[in-house]
Formats: sequence, structure tokens, C-alpha cells
Amino acid sequence: MKKILAAVLTLLIPLFLFAVVLQSSRYTSVERDLADYNKEQAKIIEENKKKISGISILSKPERIERIAVEELKMRKALSSEILRVSISKENKDG
Repeated sequence: MKKILAAVLTLLIPLFLFAVVLQSSRYTSVERDLADYNKEQAKIIEENKKKISGISILSKPERIERIAVEELKMRKALSSEILRVSISKENKDG
């Protein structure tokens, strides 16, 4: 009986060691993937910040007015040139 137990333990110890090495390898791989995802996320966040900054610069009213006046030869409308349109809601029964 002791010989069988010794043989089983002799076989189980390398098997457990192999399982520990395999699990460590998988853990390292997951850790590397996580670091890559964090780098990618940081890169995307930085690009997003740059785009938001660009949008705020491009949408400034002063810039839009300058382009309208200088490049498109536009001007502000006189009050007599403004036409006001009002739309009333209709009740639709049916």
C-alpha cells in the first residue's frame, strides 16, 4: 500500500508543478494583454482630448464670423432683411 501511495505522489508532484507553471504562464499572458489594453486606452483618450480641443477651436464664433466675412464675403443681415416664420401645430384627429 505504501508503494502505491509513493508512486501516486511521485507522479502527482511533477503534475502539480506543471500545472503551476502553466497557470503562471497564462497569468503572465493575461497581464501582458491587460497592459497592452491600458496603453491603447490611454492612446485613444489622448486622441479624444486632441479632437475635443480641435472642435472647440474650430467652433468659436469669432473664427466662424471671420471666415464668413473675409472668405465668403458675407455680412450680418439687416433687421429689414430678416423674415420670421412661425409654424403652428395642427390638431390631427383620426
